[in-house]
Amino acid sequence: MLDNILSGRKLILASASPRRKELLSGLGVDFVIDTGNTFEEVVPSGLSYPQVPEFMAKGKSHGFHRDLEQNEILITADTMVFCEDEIMGKPKDRDDAVRMIEKLQDNTHTVYTGVCIRSLEKEVCFTVGTNVQFSKLTSDEISYYIDTYKPFDKAGAYGVQEWIGYAAIKGIDGSYFNVVGLPVHRLYNELKNF
Repeated sequence: MLDNILSGRKLILASASPRRKELLSGLGVDFVIDTGNTFEEVVPSGLSYPQVPEFMAKGKSHGFHRDLEQNEILITADTMVFCEDEIMGKPKDRDDAVRMIEKLQDNTHTVYTGVCIRSLEKEVCFTVGTNVQFSKLTSDEISYYIDTYKPFDKAGAYGVQEWIGYAAIKGIDGSYFNVVGLPVHRLYNELKNF
């Protein structure tokens, strides 16, 4: 369906995330992955939490390693977890992952994904937020999850599509796919109108 709308256009996903690749594939559209980028991921002070992922997505778009061609559409994204005034990116190590999950458990946090869609003629950026409610976890459960699933490449040190999502997430208010890493419903509609 989307391929008909984007006929003659080449869609580029500038992300190494296997989850984003899978989610974009779910829209039934052809695309290529190209992760070459020169953007330095530094957050300026003064941005509100919801502004940070969109700033990063836009930075990744403009840091793309080459100029876009006439028929190309570039998609960049950045997902962050926010809990009690802390931005949780990817954990530095196992101890950091444990600390993050301990903070998330028995609590509610917000996952924001910023997305930037850009061609030579147009640019659209947006942010989608989803609230996620975790149940209480024991230290053994936290260790089991981290040691088994090694979520070191995930913001907030967890993947909603893994064991922890089945066992510990008791509520999601908003887009599930946004928590996975790409708000595909909003992206689909933005691409239809692009």
